[in-house]
Amino acid sequence: MGVDGECCSTHLIEGDGTFNASGLEHFMKEVKLSECGLSYAVVSIMGPQSSGKSTLLNHLFHTNFREMDAYRGRSQTTKGIWMARCAGIEPCTIVMDLEGTDGRERGEDDTAFEKQSALFALAVSDIVLINMWCHDIGREQAANKPLLKTVFQVMMRLFSPRKTTLMFVIRDKTKTPLENLEPVLREDIQKIWDSVPKPQAHKETPLSEFFNVEVVALSSYEEKEEQFREQVASLRQRFNQSIAPGGLAGDRRGVVPASGFSFSSQEIWRVIKENKDLDLPAHKVMVATVRCEEIANEKYSSFIANKDWTEVEEAVQSHPVPGFGKKLSSILDTCLSEYDAEATYFEDGVRSKKRKQLEEKLLQIVQPAYQSMLGHIRSRTLDKFKDAFDDALKGGQGFAVASRYSTKAFLKFFDEESADAIIKQANWDTAKVREKVQRDIDAHVAAVRTTKLSELTTTYEKKLSEALSAPVEALLDGASEDTWPSIRKLLQRESEAAVSGFSTALSGFEMDEQDKEKMLSSLEDHARGIVEGKAKEEAGRVLIRMKDRFTTLFSQDSDSMPRIWTEKEDIRAITKTARAASLKMLSVMSAIRLDDETDNIENTLALALVDSNSGSASNKAGSLDALASSTWEKVPASKTLITPVQCKSLWRQFKTETEYTVTQAIAAQEASKRNNNWLPPPWAIVAIILLGFNEFMTLLRNPLWLLVIFVGYLLTKALWVQLDISGEFRHGALPGLLSLSTKFLPTVMNLLKKLAEEGQVPTTSNNQRNPSLAAKSFPSGSSDISSSASSEVISSENGTEYSSSAVRDKTHVKDAVTLIFLDSIEACSRTRPTKVSHIKLGSREIEVELIC
Repeated sequence: MGVDGECCSTHLIEGDGTFNASGLEHFMKEVKLSECGLSYAVVSIMGPQSSGKSTLLNHLFHTNFREMDAYRGRSQTTKGIWMARCAGIEPCTIVMDLEGTDGRERGEDDTAFEKQSALFALAVSDIVLINMWCHDIGREQAANKPLLKTVFQVMMRLFSPRKTTLMFVIRDKTKTPLENLEPVLREDIQKIWDSVPKPQAHKETPLSEFFNVEVVALSSYEEKEEQFREQVASLRQRFNQSIAPGGLAGDRRGVVPASGFSFSSQEIWRVIKENKDLDLPAHKVMVATVRCEEIANEKYSSFIANKDWTEVEEAVQSHPVPGFGKKLSSILDTCLSEYDAEATYFEDGVRSKKRKQLEEKLLQIVQPAYQSMLGHIRSRTLDKFKDAFDDALKGGQGFAVASRYSTKAFLKFFDEESADAIIKQANWDTAKVREKVQRDIDAHVAAVRTTKLSELTTTYEKKLSEALSAPVEALLDGASEDTWPSIRKLLQRESEAAVSGFSTALSGFEMDEQDKEKMLSSLEDHARGIVEGKAKEEAGRVLIRMKDRFTTLFSQDSDSMPRIWTEKEDIRAITKTARAASLKMLSVMSAIRLDDETDNIENTLALALVDSNSGSASNKAGSLDALASSTWEKVPASKTLITPVQCKSLWRQFKTETEYTVTQAIAAQEASKRNNNWLPPPWAIVAIILLGFNEFMTLLRNPLWLLVIFVGYLLTKALWVQLDISGEFRHGALPGLLSLSTKFLPTVMNLLKKLAEEGQVPTTSNNQRNPSLAAKSFPSGSSDISSSASSEVISSENGTEYSSSAVRDKTHVKDAVTLIFLDSIEACSRTRPTKVSHIKLGSREIEVELIC
């Protein structure tokens, strides 16, 4: 070792390959390398023997490597590898001078050490200077191409990639410009790299991943020394702060701390020396690899057969296993501990690698069970969330608050449960399963939210339907000036109430304002749709409504009592009023008026259908032309319920179907006039008096005619009652005549038969059975002959019914008694008991005692 100023050097590797460990330790203490941390650089140089490597280093780094004496001939100067510290360069830079290649002293066996030293230099150096003569560019051996090829191949196999700078220093530059030399060198290096067989891990790795290539050219030291010195001084500047960003070694990686440089260098040289052929793994590594793999396979098999593991694996398929993580962690820990105990004496790197492989294989077996356990936790979390969420909603808690708190609580529950299932040997993340749980919860919340909102919407829509349908129908049935204003007020009132309640209910969902406004607007539209739908429904029944209104107003008076069509009733005025009301209903039903806009539908209909009836022919034609359209003025088609053309058709049909009612009323009025005018005209009365004076005087002179007339009256009255003449003519003259023609003869024969039977009774019997009529009250149930007479029918014991619409009050009792007396003659002739007959006139009863 020699010292020159700041320069300190040592013989690192002897010529026979012996590593000078003690010398390196002393060197590190001298230059205080251990204190540098990562702030140091290593530079080495390789090249052919006697190519001026040492001379270049001494001028470039101010070292004191031994140089060849040219006057003594060209021979080997540097043996092995020398190391020195560069003087005056920061950070601390260590330079190694390698033995020249292709030297005659080593002969043909020099390739082994050349390869070893070159590989060592590349493994420990940040910058490698490759010294070469300018005239050797393009040659195979002189340019160190075979050496570089071997070094590249082995370095990739034995060492992890570290960025090394290859600086090709072209010595004794000729007139050829550097711009022409540099591409040739780079192309050669790239070809060497492409031709090198690479391990699988580095099949596609580019040259730039391992090396930075730099090319510099220097003039001849012997012929142009001054120029050489200037160029070297310029190059020296590039090595100052070489490890800084942008420096020659600015992007290096995998740097060994300075305190471990000695140990690292020894291990690298040991690995290189033990691999003499540079293509076989070390024997120790091979043995460790085989044996550790055998041990790992044994432990893998024992784990599969482990009873505790199989029980856990089977159980977790069907249900969650309490303490899952602790149980499997313990089983795995036992298996790995047994491996460590048996493989402890084998090479650390191999042992650790095989242990890691065993651990990965064991975790691959365990992972499905772990996923099953997480699946159970996920399902249980979701089920519990659903129950808790439903309970919270049933308890009156707001939807958003309930979903937020429940989600937070059960995600925490999942975290706690999954933490219990964690296997400490595995670095498995439950984030994905947690995200699935989150999605499941969110999906359930969204589904419940949709259902609740739908139920809420349906509830308020139903309330609106109940609040609007019947009232709107009633208002439309009324069909007045206030119908649509009343409907608008009703719609506004009910809509505001429903929207207010709906808005309050939605506040619990914490919805976006835009969505909330959309739902409220939809509810308002629904309310409007109910009214419009009801209006359309009622418009479809407008003809029935019009006829009902006409019939009601036409057939009933102001007190809602049925009209009696006397001559006092003005049928024309009543008809006009009823039709006007029906027309009003038609105008109300013709369009939807929810926007408080005016229209002239009513006036148009009135002019066209009512006023035109009394106008001239031209006015009538002009008015009807107003209805020859499918749209109303100022009314959009969407608001039209009945078009003008349809109104015209409906009114024509309405008039046709109500014409019969008016005709019947007129007929009834005429009949009433005839019935009420029972006296003949005055001239007829005068004529009767003048012409019947003689007959009247005859009756006064012979009273017996009065008895004859009275008996004739009784017989006529009996026939009138028996034949029910007024009832028969109630349905018309012709049907009445036909019916009377069939009943007249049997009725007369029946009366004559009764008179004949009465005439055959003995006189004594007649004297004894001469009835005496006396008005007497007696208890009900004691009578044998009972008849009741109302305003229309009088009944006797033998079932004969007498129709008598003339029996109205007590003044007509005489006639009724006569009829009953005739029916009772036969009964008195056969039986002796006292007979009592009841005559009922309306609500009054008259009791007559008949004694035979």
